[in-house]
Amino acid sequence: MPILKGNLHAHTTFSDGRRPVEEVIGRYRELGYDFLAITDHDDRVDADYWFKIPSGDQGILVLTGIEIDYRPLSQHVGKVMGDRETLYVLNHPARYFLNVEEILHRVDVITDAGMPIQAIEVTDTGVYQVQHDVERIRLPKIATDDSHLDAEFGRAWIEVDSARDADAILRAIKGGDFRLGFSAEPPPPRGRGFDLLDLS
Repeated sequence: MPILKGNLHAHTTFSDGRRPVEEVIGRYRELGYDFLAITDHDDRVDADYWFKIPSGDQGILVLTGIEIDYRPLSQHVGKVMGDRETLYVLNHPARYFLNVEEILHRVDVITDAGMPIQAIEVTDTGVYQVQHDVERIRLPKIATDDSHLDAEFGRAWIEVDSARDADAILRAIKGGDFRLGFSAEPPPPRGRGFDLLDLS
């Protein structure tokens, strides 16, 4: 199977992104991405949002998603969906200046509330956050752009050895079968707690 490059956190003019969905998808296609999740903010989209997200084409697979504001903690949670699989991601903990204990507490609280957190971002708008890439957080750690602005497109991604299918991609991520990529390479991550694929 080919290695698939993708981003699981991107915004459009459906919420607070600067570009319409077609332009966002086109930009990631130009950057060589194989899959992209559109994850606009749940409190800013209209009722037709789900029907406005294109499914992609031969060049790029588009996954439907949303960024949920879990208001009791004011914590953003990414929800990315395939046909049968759903992935819940604790988004950008660095933005909230969370330490490891606080992250673990939030994971437990949000999971108990019905959104089982299955991965965590170790980036903030594509910038690597080493303090969250630690073994104590026993979740797959993903890199995303969280793109709103042009400068954020293509900063960070994941590479998955998977069939070109949304459910297969999400299962691989849940299993930790991926590696991270950055446009400006950070120091090598340590303590992820999963055996990453050697894709070199």
